[in-house]
Amino acid sequence: MRTTPPGYFTSRWGLPEYSDWIDESMSWKETCYIGDWSFLWERRFKGPDALKLLSDTSVNSFAKFDLHQSKHVIHCNDDGKVIHEGILTRLGEDEFMLFGRGTFWVDYKLRHGNYNAVSQPDDWFNFQVSGPNAAAVVEKVSGQNVRDIGFMRNGEITIKGHKVLALRQGMAGEPGFELQGPTAHSKEIYDAILEAGRDFGIRQLGGRAVFINHLEACFPTILVDYLPAMFGDDTSGYLAEFKAAMPSYAVTFNIAGSFQSDDIRSYYRSPVELGWGKNIKFDHEFIGRAALEKEVANPRRVIRTLVWNADDVIDVYASLFRKDQPFHFMDMPRDQRGFVYADKVLRGGREVGISTSRGYSYYFRQMLSLCVIDVADSDIGTEVVLVWGNPGEPQREIRATVAPAPYKRDNRRVDMTKIA
Repeated sequence: MRTTPPGYFTSRWGLPEYSDWIDESMSWKETCYIGDWSFLWERRFKGPDALKLLSDTSVNSFAKFDLHQSKHVIHCNDDGKVIHEGILTRLGEDEFMLFGRGTFWVDYKLRHGNYNAVSQPDDWFNFQVSGPNAAAVVEKVSGQNVRDIGFMRNGEITIKGHKVLALRQGMAGEPGFELQGPTAHSKEIYDAILEAGRDFGIRQLGGRAVFINHLEACFPTILVDYLPAMFGDDTSGYLAEFKAAMPSYAVTFNIAGSFQSDDIRSYYRSPVELGWGKNIKFDHEFIGRAALEKEVANPRRVIRTLVWNADDVIDVYASLFRKDQPFHFMDMPRDQRGFVYADKVLRGGREVGISTSRGYSYYFRQMLSLCVIDVADSDIGTEVVLVWGNPGEPQREIRATVAPAPYKRDNRRVDMTKIA
């Protein structure tokens, strides 16, 4: 690991760069990393109607939801567009913990509905340990076997005398855990994990590398790949409360790129478009069901990865050394300012998709992006053209090839008992 002082660079999200972004972005393929997601909001929902509340506000089925199981829950507006999403864990028969912005939406529906349930804000740390060596690190720091914890299941472990919830997950597309517990013990536990991981090549995941795993593993991200669908008449009351309750950085929505639309709904996405169609179950009534029934039966767009032509990308950087006005700069490995960069994608002169999440993968040595694209133009290997540059600025056509999403092999469900 390099000796650059920690924190010499800080991203928009307040995350420093530790070793460097290349070193950090290789960690989840070669060793493992620890990342801090404690900034996520979390809320406890309890009571006889808590499960009904969550069912009414989520596309997911809860016909089977075991104790100590977690689900990626998705919340939509009436039009079936994603308003929020997050991770829900069943802590008890009538007790649930929800991580993510969806805490505000579900709590809003609770307060404006008729449910025999209560909600309470909580203050938990949330550390991701992910990569081939993740299990070894967690076992060393806890002294307990964690390899029999099933995917999206939870086990209780002890670190430095404190009980910690270990959720088997894998946001990097690799085997890993989210370790959760009261914030009062967060520093002690973080330091213990880092110390235990030194013999296993652990890295601290910093601000520049943090979303490269989302790109390679195809985890679309709010305010990066889409806007929350909460600007319509059906959500006006919620929007007002959301803005009043949230810090300014969380309600600032910045849009850039060659795609233009005066209709904010053009920046919404459905679960189908984001690759989350498998989560949608029509065994219950939920907000957005009618719209999603039609879309699931006849999807118009799907998500893919675009692999950008290297020569065209190099020319964008080369333009910085020419006398003419250069093309818009491509930050490395990704833009750090928190914009939704939405670029139009063409095929035969027709607009067929919208590209987001542009980023450089050092692992693949390629510039990649996620793309919501028309089904008819989504075949793997299809050649398309992406327009790079904001309207009114010099623009560059970038050749690109349609590739699978996720682009990196999905290893989240690997049998941990077979990992050394």
